[in-house]
Amino acid sequence: MNKDIIAGKWTQLKGKAQARWGDLTDDDFDIAEGNAEYLSGRLQERYGWNRDRADREVRDFSDTLH
Repeated sequence: MNKDIIAGKWTQLKGKAQARWGDLTDDDFDIAEGNAEYLSGRLQERYGWNRDRADREVRDFSDTLH
């Protein structure tokens, strides 16, 4: 599933993302609205991950959706 599909179905996918990354707030997810770059940045801040790890987490999440 690519970034455009994530953005288009964000409302439906938000619950799955919240279950996976519980340290992110509702506001984080509302602001992200499926934006993979923003989501990756928030994961870096909340979890202390480097850019590669955060990008991989978002990519892995995307891969589990289809």
